[in-house]
Amino acid sequence: MLMDSAERAPDGQPYQLTRLQNAAGMTVTLMDWGATWLSAALPLRSGELRELLLGCRTPADYLRQSAYLGATVGRYANRIAHASLPLDGKAHPLVANQGQHQLHGGPEGFHARRWRRVQQDARQVCYALHSADGDQGFPGNLAVQVRYHLTADNRLEITYQAQTDRACPVNLTNHAYFNLDGAGSDARRQRLQLFADRYLPVDGEGIPSGDLTPVDGSGMDFRRPKTLLQDFLRDPCQQQVNGYDHAYLLHRTCGALDSPAAHLWSADNRVQMSVFTRAPALQLYSGNHLAGTPARDGGSYANYAGVALESEFLPDSPHHPEWPQPSCWLQPGQSYHSATHYQFYPI
Repeated sequence: MLMDSAERAPDGQPYQLTRLQNAAGMTVTLMDWGATWLSAALPLRSGELRELLLGCRTPADYLRQSAYLGATVGRYANRIAHASLPLDGKAHPLVANQGQHQLHGGPEGFHARRWRRVQQDARQVCYALHSADGDQGFPGNLAVQVRYHLTADNRLEITYQAQTDRACPVNLTNHAYFNLDGAGSDARRQRLQLFADRYLPVDGEGIPSGDLTPVDGSGMDFRRPKTLLQDFLRDPCQQQVNGYDHAYLLHRTCGALDSPAAHLWSADNRVQMSVFTRAPALQLYSGNHLAGTPARDGGSYANYAGVALESEFLPDSPHHPEWPQPSCWLQPGQSYHSATHYQFYPI
């Protein structure tokens, strides 16, 4: 279903909304600005329809927040230290937007653009974007597509493709925040299982500060289900960033879309979400700085109102070719392919 908002985007045109729905009654709403995932409403066994995603009241509110709610972020999701790339033996400058670093592709990254809706039907929509050479400092002309497909069994499949005419790091993800209990509850009460043995410690600016570190014996260990509250702020690396905001290197078995990377359960045990991804890592973010973000009910969210599980390369990977993951550099003649599926189950 196509819906144009009465509001106008910064380019003077209406925001274009698309609603996908399956026979089970689940609906997913998307917006062309930022190729943004606005809503995921799941029918529970009781017949109640529960909103599982944080979101704003109006499309224009998404421009008045800095939490990247539901946005497609790129060219490079997460952080690149000192806003520079090692390119041809030199430091190639990028546009900084978090102190001296770059976060989520820069101040005018893919979250802040109108994407073209190039294909749409009742169950899927595809958006495309052209990113010119020099965009936010990145080299090369980049052609990008993202496809959202809602399946009959309540799985939202997000698929990314990209091509470039010059070597450039590419790392695309969706920045949805989940609260499977619905709005208003502390999302840290959700239970999480994350299939990873190692994580990256970070400094107070979110930049990797050491080597991949085993989760054993720490509050970073989610290999068995537990609430985010159970070991919250137990570790010095959590204390640096007021909670969880860390990348986990996934088990190698997670990369085929038929083996889960993570599970999340609502505190009331009525909803489960499973995450499947071809990306090598998941960034766990506990919404440490959500306070003041415009909310769907017209108010604002508090810190820890939602949890993000962002599929991606490890942060600052352009500076760390030694890490055990595929290269984040896309070369001319190659195609970038990545996919992440979020499946929802009423319990």
